[in-house]
Amino acid sequence: MQIAKNRRARFLIFLLLILPLSFCKGKSTSAPVVTSAPEGPFEEIEPIGEVPARELLITEKAFIRVAKKVTPAVVNISTVHFVRHPDNSQEKGLFQDFLGDLFKNTPRREFRQRSLGSGFIISSEGYILTNHHVIAEADKITIKLSDRREFIGTIVGKDPKTDLAIIKIPTQPDLPVADMGDSGRLQVGEWAIAIGNPFGLDRTVTVGVISATGRTDLGLTDQDNFIQTDASINFGNSGGPLLNAKGEVIGINTAIVATGQGIGFAIPINMAKTVVDEWVEKGKVSQGRLLLP
Repeated sequence: MQIAKNRRARFLIFLLLILPLSFCKGKSTSAPVVTSAPEGPFEEIEPIGEVPARELLITEKAFIRVAKKVTPAVVNISTVHFVRHPDNSQEKGLFQDFLGDLFKNTPRREFRQRSLGSGFIISSEGYILTNHHVIAEADKITIKLSDRREFIGTIVGKDPKTDLAIIKIPTQPDLPVADMGDSGRLQVGEWAIAIGNPFGLDRTVTVGVISATGRTDLGLTDQDNFIQTDASINFGNSGGPLLNAKGEVIGINTAIVATGQGIGFAIPINMAKTVVDEWVEKGKVSQGRLLLP
């Protein structure tokens, strides 16, 4: 009898020990883990280095659009200046002492000085804006369009004080025209895109940022107020457009610091806009800043 009681007691103790463990086996007593992951379907994150980030692709496409939009309006300007060898009377006298009048009527030798620059079409009537120093002493100006057509250009206005000039080619159907922007609203850090013909390499596109605005005391023109950019500008870029990310002309590429890298300067388009509008619309400039050739 006593043995039976002992067995029942041990059995009850066993049940008291086993039942709590069995009940807790399917239920966790730890606090729930909270994550910041959003609910619903998950986007796969592309590994770095394999597929460019979305923002980079958007920027890249913006540059492509600007290049396609504006490049057709950029022209290659090549000039020729005829230089005659100076008449050296002293040397002629020595020859005449020995050879008489043999070289008396010998013509002076003529040399051709060639230069390259850039410009951009600002009117469907064939007006082209460039720098004055690109065409300053030109006896012949050849304009080459993006479709390889070539025309002889005529200077219709030039101003060495602002280093601006306007060239005219015969009116052609469907001439591409560059859109003018507002250089007065530029901010340092904005994208800057230069298109031109450095070293004769037609319609080269380079990209940088606006490094500074309102640069003065550079000694480049009488009216210093330049845009500084690190978009690559080289010899032959002069007269070409500096553009914003919308493809609008904000400046005319004009000069570089030859001893430095990434230091280029452009004339703000607002400085030229009034002069250009008056020339294209009225055929003259009332302020008298742009000079007839």
